[in-house]
Amino acid sequence: MNDSNAFLPSRRLALQTASSGFGYMAFSALTTMAAQKENNPLAPKAPHFEGKAKRVIFLCMQGGPSHVDTFDYKPALSKNSGADARGFAKLLGSPWEFKQQGQSGIPISELFPEVGKHADDLCVINSMHTDLPNHPQAQTQLHTGNFQFVRPSLGAWTLYGLGTENESLPGFITLAPPNGAQNYGSAFLPAIYQGTPIGKQARNRFAAAADQAPVKNIRNSKLSPELQRIQLDYIKSLNIEKLKRDQHNPEVEGLIESFELAYRMQDEVPEVLDLNDEPENIKELYGLNNRTTEKFGRQCLVARRMAEAGVRFIEVTHGNWDHHRNLKASMENNCGEIDQPISALLTDLKNRDLLKDTLVIWAGEFGRTPHGQSSNGRDHNNKGFSLWMAGGGIKGGQRYGSTDEYGYQAVENKVHIHDWHATILHLMGLNHKKLTYRYAGRDFRLTDVHGNVLNDIMS
Repeated sequence: MNDSNAFLPSRRLALQTASSGFGYMAFSALTTMAAQKENNPLAPKAPHFEGKAKRVIFLCMQGGPSHVDTFDYKPALSKNSGADARGFAKLLGSPWEFKQQGQSGIPISELFPEVGKHADDLCVINSMHTDLPNHPQAQTQLHTGNFQFVRPSLGAWTLYGLGTENESLPGFITLAPPNGAQNYGSAFLPAIYQGTPIGKQARNRFAAAADQAPVKNIRNSKLSPELQRIQLDYIKSLNIEKLKRDQHNPEVEGLIESFELAYRMQDEVPEVLDLNDEPENIKELYGLNNRTTEKFGRQCLVARRMAEAGVRFIEVTHGNWDHHRNLKASMENNCGEIDQPISALLTDLKNRDLLKDTLVIWAGEFGRTPHGQSSNGRDHNNKGFSLWMAGGGIKGGQRYGSTDEYGYQAVENKVHIHDWHATILHLMGLNHKKLTYRYAGRDFRLTDVHGNVLNDIMS
């Protein structure tokens, strides 16, 4: 009792009790932010070398669009339409004309009159091939490089290699995600690198209006941000105690990071998804005033806003392109939904000086057969198909590789999914052979033990 300091409160107690504890809350927030910056796995990372692309927008056409009706012009197929094909079917010429577009003269189907205006920005790869002609396996290989085992997705690898430019947004977002969580999952990479799905599956409507952001529970209706911070700090302390007991536990580590990211997302995500502040001419450019183009146009506009906000990898899914029958009506419907929005995205990115370092990709998991099926459709074809890339270091106005005269299989400058993945990583400044993660005693990589960078398509 004689000690004059016996009744002096500690600094911690003073902060907890003074002014209803607001000082302690501020201190807690500052220390949490400092720890996050020091240990944040999403913090920007230096690439292996200077890349041309800072971000990716992947337009995924789920179901396998027909290459011979879109970007792989086959005059011999049209000339010999109706002839016997391989003894079991008849060749089916494309119902649509191809026109040379731009100064480069790339032949593009009349199904894409608006995208065709950007021919000089596109690199059309006509010699793609993948391993299997089944949708689940081909989709998984398109996204992860492997259809046999669970592997991290392309977006997860990109985020793992480079981190994100905005700590308040997920670094990898998938809009109207493709079927199968594995296609945007992180597998054995830390869970924080997996894609964040926003919106419903591609077969459903994305959102009825701009202010109906399809992110459930983005705000806490019961606690203020200050009280949420106290709650999260307490939960985090419990999780850290568990980590100390379990040593390395990726699930708990991912949980801690996901809680922190969700807290920060409350302010940023609704703002990015809210299109109300976009000028009317931009909404019209993307086709938001047209019932046919409104859905995909909204997704493309959100993708542009996410790219501006620093999201590293954005995937936008559209489907279904599985046209075993009713080819003409189905293709015209699908292309009518996406042609204007994609053209708007390329135009908007270029006008904002973003296309030069944004890699835009249009691709499906495989193509279709040159012969007909059910008299008015096409079957799966994994041996030859097309995709295109633009921006982000791509040399525009060129066709790379080719299929045979009818489009059955790649024959010149063949490009496998592993080569494509290696090239995307290279454009981002990542060496696909050095971007590895040690798991189960082995250094894994996106391209496994394969993959060649396509240097000829780079600017």
